[in-house]
Amino acid sequence: MQLLASYTEGCWHTPTEAQEELRDPIHGTVLAGLNASGLDLHAAYHYARTVGGPALRSLSYAKRAELLQAAVEILKPNRPRYFEIAQKNSGTTEADSAVDIDGGIYTLAWYAHQGKTLTGNTLLLDGSSDSLAKDDSFATQHIRVSSQGLALLINAFNFPSWGLWEKAAAALLSGMPIVVKPASATAWLSYAMLKDVLEADIFPAGAISLVTGRPDGLLDHLEALDLVSFTGSADTAEQLRQHPLIRSGAVRLNAETDSINSAILCPDASVDSIQALAKEVRNELRSKSGQKCTAIRRIFVPTKRLEEVATACCAALAKIVVGDPSHSHVTMGSLASYSQYQTVQQQLASLDSYLEPVFDGRLQLSIQAPAGHACLAPVLYSAAACPHDPRVHDTEVFGPVATLVPYDSVDELSALVRLGGGSLVASLYADTKEQALPLINRLAEQHGRLHIVCPGSKHTGHGNVMPQSLHGGPGRAGGGAELGGLRALHFYHNLCAIQAPADMLAALSQKS
Repeated sequence: MQLLASYTEGCWHTPTEAQEELRDPIHGTVLAGLNASGLDLHAAYHYARTVGGPALRSLSYAKRAELLQAAVEILKPNRPRYFEIAQKNSGTTEADSAVDIDGGIYTLAWYAHQGKTLTGNTLLLDGSSDSLAKDDSFATQHIRVSSQGLALLINAFNFPSWGLWEKAAAALLSGMPIVVKPASATAWLSYAMLKDVLEADIFPAGAISLVTGRPDGLLDHLEALDLVSFTGSADTAEQLRQHPLIRSGAVRLNAETDSINSAILCPDASVDSIQALAKEVRNELRSKSGQKCTAIRRIFVPTKRLEEVATACCAALAKIVVGDPSHSHVTMGSLASYSQYQTVQQQLASLDSYLEPVFDGRLQLSIQAPAGHACLAPVLYSAAACPHDPRVHDTEVFGPVATLVPYDSVDELSALVRLGGGSLVASLYADTKEQALPLINRLAEQHGRLHIVCPGSKHTGHGNVMPQSLHGGPGRAGGGAELGGLRALHFYHNLCAIQAPADMLAALSQKS
């Protein structure tokens, strides 16, 4: 069995035995073993802060951007190997693997490009200066300076590539050393990509550390000015918030968590908009087998259109072929692990007690995979009998599962959407701006992103996260913020107002 090593203090640490096993979710075979129980995290974190941090911050933003681009050039030629790992470890089709692998490389390259536009060497100006004196001789200028701790990146199992690089790009560009903790179930891909970059010796010593497995006291050795960027469940995020270092405010936490995202058909939308919605529902339940924090979970439709929308969605879902992704005709692979499969089955049993399945892949589709697989075909429910039941808006099944929810007025729609408690994204299907614009203000305060689709228009997809746009959301979605262009760097910087004579601020601007 291959044992995946950790990388700290500039050295690889290979365990002698496995504490956890990675398995192929299709065939059940053991792929690799993990064990981080013996790591000295105190020493690892100290090395990152005292060696990696100063070395990174001695470089300009533009120079750090060059390092990101160099990493891109290392990753690109190895894509075929990464795709092979993803298929075996995550059970993903080639298309779904591309979302993760190519999405991660694209995001890293995008930040490399944006970083080259930053003129600052040691700090970034935040806006222009403002006078504090009648004669303009004394003024204030806000600046952002890199935090001088480390960034602990705790990633989710569903995106072992993209989840890694979308955090790492912003942190490294900001001048912060990173300690990467991939989710154990799919850690092989994160490990392989980081190993290639580390062995290319692109970044300064201590800039990147990797913890493969589940060590003791992951947060216990953090210090004031360290940062934690987390992606995962709302329950785990709440546990992190209760850690003494985070609760006291010594360590800052950015959390991007699961949420009950929506697809919304506007009142009086056309048949073309219904077809566009049905297509996107199919895409979202098929992509990564519905294992995306941005996936559609609730589908809001006018009551009078419920049957029409249900019919269109069922027709679209029936086209999905579920099974072993090594077969070219299969369009949807498995859940990430058999453990995840068991969890989803338990959640479906709960939903069956109060919702009506209108498309039940468990009965209608033959799954083309061997016995013991972790495949699950899509299930679409209707909440026609209980649209206001809190469980409809609170229970997320992290798999290919969504629920149709009828509404009778815009006021009712807004109230129902709010029951989700804050979400990462909602997509709005409208024919005209007159249909869409009145809903934007009502929906924006509940979401991190609104995705508006009109018939025939080009769009990036409901669940696709682009580095140019914010990834985060209020309330249940975690309250955090990632990406959003260069805004992603804000979390890794401290904001400070400099009050000084105007000529000194002018010099500061010239030497930043």
